[in-house]
Amino acid sequence: MNLKILDPFRLLHEKEEFSVVKSNIEKDCVFRGTNLWILIFAILIASLGLNMNSTAVVIGAMLISPLMGPILGVGVGVALNDLPLIRKASFNYGFALVVGLLTSTLYFLLSPIDDAHSEILARTLPTIYDVLIAFFGGFAGIIAISSKQKGNVIAGAAIATALMPPLCTAGYGLATLQWQYFLGAFYLYLINSVFIAVATIITAYLLKFPVKKYTDHTIEKREKGIIWAIIILTLIPSLYLGYDIVQQRKFNDKSEQFIESEALLPNDYLLKKEIDAKNKTITLTFGGKEIKEEEINDLKSKLKYYGLEGIDLEIKQGFAFLEAPKRNEEPVTQMGLALKKTEDDRKLLKSKLDSIQNQKSIGIQLFQELKTQYPDLRSAVIQPVLGNTDTLKTPETVFLVLLDLENGLEKDAQVKLENWLKVRLRKETIRLVILPNTDKQRNTRR
Repeated sequence: MNLKILDPFRLLHEKEEFSVVKSNIEKDCVFRGTNLWILIFAILIASLGLNMNSTAVVIGAMLISPLMGPILGVGVGVALNDLPLIRKASFNYGFALVVGLLTSTLYFLLSPIDDAHSEILARTLPTIYDVLIAFFGGFAGIIAISSKQKGNVIAGAAIATALMPPLCTAGYGLATLQWQYFLGAFYLYLINSVFIAVATIITAYLLKFPVKKYTDHTIEKREKGIIWAIIILTLIPSLYLGYDIVQQRKFNDKSEQFIESEALLPNDYLLKKEIDAKNKTITLTFGGKEIKEEEINDLKSKLKYYGLEGIDLEIKQGFAFLEAPKRNEEPVTQMGLALKKTEDDRKLLKSKLDSIQNQKSIGIQLFQELKTQYPDLRSAVIQPVLGNTDTLKTPETVFLVLLDLENGLEKDAQVKLENWLKVRLRKETIRLVILPNTDKQRNTRR
């Protein structure tokens, strides 16, 4: 087999001198002076970004974060059996962890805003996917440090592995005494740390860094046992959480499909839907006539066709969705609330019907305008539709214009017509379809 095909993937010919690599790693391990202050400011920037729910600010903090240094130091030290480097890197890793937690906790204690925005919530439930991100980010980081062509890979690896945000989120959990946030974010930080180190160990072996030999093989076995124990203990919870998230997402998709296809009861309309994937429950609130027990049982019997056997389907009807009357509240007041809700729903339904009627009028008017431009236009379909694609999680509303022209339409003319339709309908998503002229094709075949 010709091995030249593997040449582009080889790293050894670009490898930096080992003494330079080790010196850089040892220097980046230490948090003192400049490195320490950069760490503190990066923690504050990341905490501000989480507090303001600003992704851009959080990314900026990750760019300047020096947290990856001691983790790479631990990985290289383990790979080389270099106990002094392991001790130095481990001490500085623990020191950075304490500084990061204290700084972020202090910030969130002083901040007047204590809401858990999406940027915070995203760091509280780590899964196996976070393991993979840390693993591949660790590879990128140590390969960049070990290469003569570093480029901007290290900064990119710091963003990908995202060490800073979970550490600050853990500080938020401490400051607000929300222990589920603290534990979830701290676990994510440990995942990132462990698997960056694992990727570093593997890369150090592949790059053939000089390894020190232990005189006592018992120490070597104990070290390997500790490493494998840490890896397995870190990995198992993430596998379970990843599986649980996938199952919840499947449950949500199946529930939405069931509701769209089956929750269509005559003389009733769906007011509200609640899907609880964690507790496997679906709650549907209908407005309209009273729903009979037979109809509810029939609806429940269809759950099995959507893979939802055994789940709890609750049907609320009439005014069941209203809050229970307070102890001193007059019954007439509650009835007034119910009547107001009914009137609001009636107006909403009327608005939808008016919208449908308005759409018909637009279609008729547009057909007449097109007919003046294209006298050979025989028929037209003009209406909004939902477009489904493999790349979209939710259907996209597209305005479909389907024309049957006796003489067809050239490509340039189609483009002009489509641009005209966008302006005329005030819609950016136009799908123009010109039906093929079957009569012309038949004559051509003859």
